[in-house]
Amino acid sequence: MKKFGLLVAGAIAAIVLLSTIGPMVGLAVSLVLLYFIVKQFLKAESTGAKIGLGLIGVIVLAAAIHNVPAVIGVAAAYVLYLVYKKWSNTKTSKVKEASDPFVNFEKQWEELKRY
Repeated sequence: MKKFGLLVAGAIAAIVLLSTIGPMVGLAVSLVLLYFIVKQFLKAESTGAKIGLGLIGVIVLAAAIHNVPAVIGVAAAYVLYLVYKKWSNTKTSKVKEASDPFVNFEKQWEELKRY
């Protein structure tokens, strides 16, 4: 039952992640553009250049704000990572338990104590 829950959570997170790839790319591009515009704004010495870069910066900032729902996609990617991590931990723990001779010895010892 635990695997089924992980599978459902992973499927939902994957669907959300795939549906928000576009806004995530848009957010990344707009933030990179905004970074370079701010760097150029700080370097600019003329008032006209500062006004022009400020206007372009406001437009790019509006585009970045428009793509803020992409944060949901980042959260979905994190949930997908947690599901993958939990899924792989359940597989390795069972294999590790079966191959560990001391665990088998402890089980057999408990069985012998009962009789």
